[in-house]
Amino acid sequence: MSKGIFTISLDFELFWGVRDHRTLENYGENIRNVHHVVPRLLALFEKYNVHCTWATVGFLFFSEKKEMLSYLPADRPNYYKKEYDPYPYLEQNELEKAYHFAPALIGQIKKTPGQEIGTHTFSHFYTLERNTTVEQFRSDLRAAMTIAKQDGIEIKSIVFPRNQYSDEHVKACLQEGLRVYRGNELSRAYKPISRENENIVRKGIRFADAYLNITGHHCHSVPPAGDIINIPASRFLRPYKPKLRVLDGLKLNRIKQGMKFAADNGLIYQLWWHPHNFGKYMNENFSFLEKALKFYDRLNREQKMESLNLTEIYDRTKNK
Repeated sequence: MSKGIFTISLDFELFWGVRDHRTLENYGENIRNVHHVVPRLLALFEKYNVHCTWATVGFLFFSEKKEMLSYLPADRPNYYKKEYDPYPYLEQNELEKAYHFAPALIGQIKKTPGQEIGTHTFSHFYTLERNTTVEQFRSDLRAAMTIAKQDGIEIKSIVFPRNQYSDEHVKACLQEGLRVYRGNELSRAYKPISRENENIVRKGIRFADAYLNITGHHCHSVPPAGDIINIPASRFLRPYKPKLRVLDGLKLNRIKQGMKFAADNGLIYQLWWHPHNFGKYMNENFSFLEKALKFYDRLNREQKMESLNLTEIYDRTKNK
């Protein structure tokens, strides 16, 4: 039987990923500290030889607002909820570098073995929100891939912002040259929907599922070769919260059980989160993560599991 595969995907977005529902006043510490979180993550991944896909918002490639303005796509989303639209925000604000740009961090990721830079779209595009079109999404993708290519990066993988996507959007990704995407966990509680259709029941199930096995391990076989493949998520790594620390043992055990199930059955286990999730209580978050990575290391030394990033999994399907 083949080894299990452990992969990590990170939604690398800075303030662009939370701008519509957070402020710099109440969340700025998390965003600023991403510039410390990323090097620590890279060091930890090197220590345990863990491969990761960094799904990066295209805006992060720039060094300043002036440079960015000439790359903006002409066909932009016309969101029904105007707070989702990043373009008025970027045009009206100075865009302090610590919160909006990260070319130095991207450079560090590029130089670290086993790390892949994918896309999280150019503008953190919400595909299932009202008044967006597939053509607007395609225009956004092209902008993301263009700026990455200028930095010497060929984008092959995508993580959809807010985990929103449809078959049409996947088809557009294929047509634009992408080869692999992170799909959602295969449960109704995780089905891709717009934010306005989200509800407290789904949220409650997902919260409980982080600690108790309610919807399964969400481990999946390596898919057959295809022009574009789906590697579904297994578990969102919820950040440390002092009020919930008594549940950390359950959360870690939930992750370990999924990893062991994947290792024992030759399946894929995909852990994901956002770097800004670690921006507060950094030591506690890194301590928790290292416990999970030590467990992977044990499975790896037992020859039961290896680590690949998303595009490496795609390449594996081609070489079967």
